[in-house]
This record gives sequence, structure tokens and C-alpha cells, in this order.
Amino acid sequence: MSRTALSGSQFSAGNFWKSLPLALLLFMTLVLPASAQEKEKLWRTLTVSGRGTESIATTLSLVNLGVEIQGKTAEEVQQEAAKRSSAVVALLKSRNVEKLETTGIRLNPVYSYTNNVQRITGYAASNTVSFRIPTEKAGTLLDDAVKAGATQINGVGFIASDDAIAAARQVALKEATQDAQQQADAVFAALGLKPKEIVTIQVNNASAPPPPVLLQAAKVAEDVSTPVVGGEQEVEASVTLQISY
Repeated sequence: MSRTALSGSQFSAGNFWKSLPLALLLFMTLVLPASAQEKEKLWRTLTVSGRGTESIATTLSLVNLGVEIQGKTAEEVQQEAAKRSSAVVALLKSRNVEKLETTGIRLNPVYSYTNNVQRITGYAASNTVSFRIPTEKAGTLLDDAVKAGATQINGVGFIASDDAIAAARQVALKEATQDAQQQADAVFAALGLKPKEIVTIQVNNASAPPPPVLLQAAKVAEDVSTPVVGGEQEVEASVTLQISY
């Protein structure tokens, strides 16, 4: 009787692992370190972050301009603003500007205050658009837009072309990787340690800062082109390496 029970117990223990679900076995195999060497690889690591920066010329101007009209009635100012805005947009389309879009349409009452009494004296309507154009053409276009009916130049920023930014990202990432590797080499050399292998690589987004607004409320003189001069833009990237030793 006792021999039979013992035999049954031994059978159950021997088939314990076979009875586990396949998913659980895979989890234990992938997540749990299988040896002391693998544990040591996870523990003995150095983490370094490198940065890379690439400067490129800004060749495009980002322009925001519009039309603002004031008058006695809402209908009057809205119609006049729409008329002038249509003329400005037609001009911009004829010059093949890029990424043309409406950025604002407003109609607001104009108030006056007399003896602490508020009353409406008229209305103001404004339509604004933004677009992108090569910087060497921006000055002339601003002058022509004012002649076509624009009454506001709200700002001009400068940016590099999409292709130039993409190429600069690749260079910045390469510089960031080299920077991280050089930092790691210096640390290992100072401590007398030998690096083994790169365990993880983390690439952060390489990005260009938003273009600054460099020109506001520009005034256009007759027969004189508004000067618009671009500059440089920096594209930054960072890479983090985890290296075992």
C-alpha cells in the first residue's frame, strides 16, 4: 500500500514541469536570467548619453500676415476684409508659396467708454494666413502683399528645408553616438575596466527648435524692397548607450 503511494508521488513530481502551460515556461525562460553570467551582464553596466548638434542654413521664410478692417457695421467690415483677403490669397497662390493656410478669422465689436458707460462704436474684422517661401523672395512678396491689400505682417521666422533638416538629423545622430562612445571609453580607461558589449541603445528624437520670429510689424516703403535675411538653425540629437564590462 505504501509502495504504491510512493510510486504515485514520484510520478507526480517527475511530471511537474511537463504539466506547466507552455506560455509560463516561455515567460520563465525569457524573463528570468538562466545563469549567474547573465545576471552579471545586467548588473555590471555603464550608461552614457551623448549629444550631437548640426548647424544648417535657413533658406525658407515662414510668414504670417493678414488684413484688418474697421468700420461702422459688422457686415461692412466683414465684406471688405473678405475682399482684400481674397486678393492677397490670390497673389500668394500665383507665387506658388508652400503650406498656405488660414490661421485666423475674427470679427469683434469696438467699444468706447464715456462716464463709465460702454457702447459699441463699430466693428473690426481680420483674416490672417501663414505660408512658406524661399527667403530670397520674401522681401518682394511682402511688398506685393501689402499692395494687394494686406495691412498686417505679424511675423517672419526662418527655417531650413525639410531635406536639409533630415540630412542634419543623420549627422547629429552620428555625432551623438560617437560622443557617447568616447565618454564610455574615457570612463573605462580611467577605472582600468574593459568594455564587453553594448547591451541597449536608446535614440532620442533628433529635432530642430521652432523658428524664432525675427521680423514683426514690418513697414514697407514705396519702391524699396523690404530686406529679409535668414540665418542658421541647429538640429540636436541624443543617444544613450548601456555597455557591459
